[in-house]
Amino acid sequence: MSGCHNVCQDRTGDDNLQSMIVGTVMRKIKSRTWKKQRYFKLQEDCMTIWYKSKKAGNAHSTFSVSDVETVREGHQSEVLLSIADEFPPDRCFTLVFRGRRGNLDLVADSADEAQSWIKGMRKLIENLENMGESEKLDQWICEWFKKADKNNDGRMNFREIRVLLKMMNVDMNEHHAHQLFMTADKSQTGTLEDDEFVLFYKMLTQREDVLRVFQDFSGDGQKLSLRDLEEFLRDEQLEEVDGVQQLAMELIERYEPSDTGTKMLKAMSIDGFLMYLASAEGSIFHPRQQSLYQDMTQPLNHYFISSSHNTYLMEDQLRGHSSVEGYIRALKRGCRCVEVDCWDGPNGEPIVYHGHTFTSKILFKDVVNALRNYAFKVSEYPVILSTENHCGVEQQRVMAQHLNTILGDKLLKSTLDGKIPVSFPSPEELKGKILLKGKKIGGLEESRNGPVEPEDSLTGEVSDEDEAADIDEDSLHSNSLRRTAKVVRSTLQFPRCGSIKFIQFNSRSFPQKSKQRLSKELSDCVVYCKSVHFSSFKHSRVHSKFYEISSFTESKARKHLREAGAEFVHHNTRQLTRVYPSGLRTDSSNFNPQEMWNTGTQIVALNFQTAGVEMDLNDGLFSQNGRCGYILKPDFMRMSERRFDPEVPHNREGYRPLSLCIQVISGQQLPKVNIKESSVVDPFVRVEIHGVPLDQAKQETRYIDNNGFNPVWYDTLRFTIHAPELALVRFVVEDYDKASRNDFVGQYTLPFSCIQQGYRHIHLLSKDGTSIPPASLFVHMEHMEGGRR
Repeated sequence: MSGCHNVCQDRTGDDNLQSMIVGTVMRKIKSRTWKKQRYFKLQEDCMTIWYKSKKAGNAHSTFSVSDVETVREGHQSEVLLSIADEFPPDRCFTLVFRGRRGNLDLVADSADEAQSWIKGMRKLIENLENMGESEKLDQWICEWFKKADKNNDGRMNFREIRVLLKMMNVDMNEHHAHQLFMTADKSQTGTLEDDEFVLFYKMLTQREDVLRVFQDFSGDGQKLSLRDLEEFLRDEQLEEVDGVQQLAMELIERYEPSDTGTKMLKAMSIDGFLMYLASAEGSIFHPRQQSLYQDMTQPLNHYFISSSHNTYLMEDQLRGHSSVEGYIRALKRGCRCVEVDCWDGPNGEPIVYHGHTFTSKILFKDVVNALRNYAFKVSEYPVILSTENHCGVEQQRVMAQHLNTILGDKLLKSTLDGKIPVSFPSPEELKGKILLKGKKIGGLEESRNGPVEPEDSLTGEVSDEDEAADIDEDSLHSNSLRRTAKVVRSTLQFPRCGSIKFIQFNSRSFPQKSKQRLSKELSDCVVYCKSVHFSSFKHSRVHSKFYEISSFTESKARKHLREAGAEFVHHNTRQLTRVYPSGLRTDSSNFNPQEMWNTGTQIVALNFQTAGVEMDLNDGLFSQNGRCGYILKPDFMRMSERRFDPEVPHNREGYRPLSLCIQVISGQQLPKVNIKESSVVDPFVRVEIHGVPLDQAKQETRYIDNNGFNPVWYDTLRFTIHAPELALVRFVVEDYDKASRNDFVGQYTLPFSCIQQGYRHIHLLSKDGTSIPPASLFVHMEHMEGGRR
């Protein structure tokens, strides 16, 4: 199988890969006290890392090179930093996995061995990233061949093929499977070798659905001439008429296999057509909108900003692990607003953790170091550091010192032009800058009146967001959260603290917001994001400065939305607002961010560590515009003279509802969700519209019995969308179970505005948001305004 050798084809001349294949004994490090030797080696396929304990026994573990996102060299993880005095950096490295899986920290016996693995892994990752779609598919076929070839003889008999079909989610009639097997067995040996298995796979995966479309547009049923392809692109894919001939020629050049005569005829075969439809250009997400395409010169408050809550937590809010890794992961996902909860720590060093709980603690300065190193690796646009500050004045000064010395010029310390501004600067103007959000002594106007003595300080609430004190009556009276309150009551023990007073509230003790002095040094680090207490929309309209930002719990934000939705939207045309999850969400669950985006709220802070529909929506919204973490709000949410109420979207100027028609045609290679070898999924597709309340809707296809490999539906779902500029479309595949809850198979979420019409593939993602190739859906998308396409 040619694809089996792509990643490893040049290994003979690569000493690093050869060394990895031979194998190496390294220490796997989990903590200062957990350091165990493991034998690691690269399998012959150059796709799998195998490792086991040095002790006797056959138990071993494996992981795929494709699961590894990057390799960090030296002491670049908290775990390796903790043993820095024991092992030098040139022997240490970290494998960082995709999604939410924990890192693998390793120490080699020598610097040379470490370099072999570092360079070898980086080369394998690079080779994978450079693979074409056809090569990736070959690799995937090869991996299945290896899984099913139980006796490792490089051949597969019919019994092994039957096992393989179950593993691949196919419940096929035995007679039909045997016919395919006999047809593929060209050598007539009763077994399939490499190339014969590829033939078997191609017969198994023949796409009748794509062939039907191909033949509808083919003049002779054998190929698409240049004119046929142009017609398909213009009439079905709705590509721009002016460039359609050029695009057709480019697609033939790019996707038609070079060993066919069809390419010479400037035509496309069924193989080339399928390659095009399975490519990024044939996907549902418009490639143009995946790159940076929006105007980045508008004021900062005109953008939705990807935002994280309690960024330091890797798990729940009660006993979860705090880690600098939380910041690195969030920033690498394009997050542009991260949060720190700061408390007085030992040895004069501020610490970060979820106060009044048993979550572990990390140093504030380590968080700032992570910001310096990772803030602008994925996006060059500004990062907002949102502080929940519980420190005394002395350690506030230490915080200010760390911000200044570690971040240097990256920290924004004054207005951009040195003058008193009247509106926010733009993300473009703030490129490469870190903005501190927190309390400030006075305003920008006062800070232009010359230096203030360092002893000057403000007495009052140093933090506007003490979440333990913010568990409000709305949340406590919520039926869905009342049980959680009981758990919190019985679990939390608040420490005594001189700056925190206790009040009795609804059978439970909560700390009141601390009244402390704010240090001048820390105050000076706040420029455009001064945290203020919110009184009312009317008060803000009359008295508030543009740089003053208020934070609401989700329940307070919902209350404002219910009582004054249009006022809330109008408020956000002038100022920044942050909404964060209720303090009762001790399991780090999330609220629906769409509700808050409907109000124009810019900073909708979510628990990035928790997978689910809420993070799918967040990932979907911010998957456009180069994943830079900033999305320009619709114009009716940016202009203060416009009045938009999310409850009545049809009352706005320029209202044009759209009809969306989705034909769900088929699915391809859906992953198994049940580990039982004999289990095969019964898939169905649910399409969800998330947007203003009038647009919230979902519809489902039928379920298909026992076929996760190539289910076919041809089911049509229709929706009316009243505010398409705010709508997200989520495709979910589940395994139907009439006796219990359906199992999640895969999902894909994208903004309605980024959808390409016509015949499109949707490349599914896991619950974690990582890709699961080659799992996909094939759909036909069409939207019409007033009944016209």
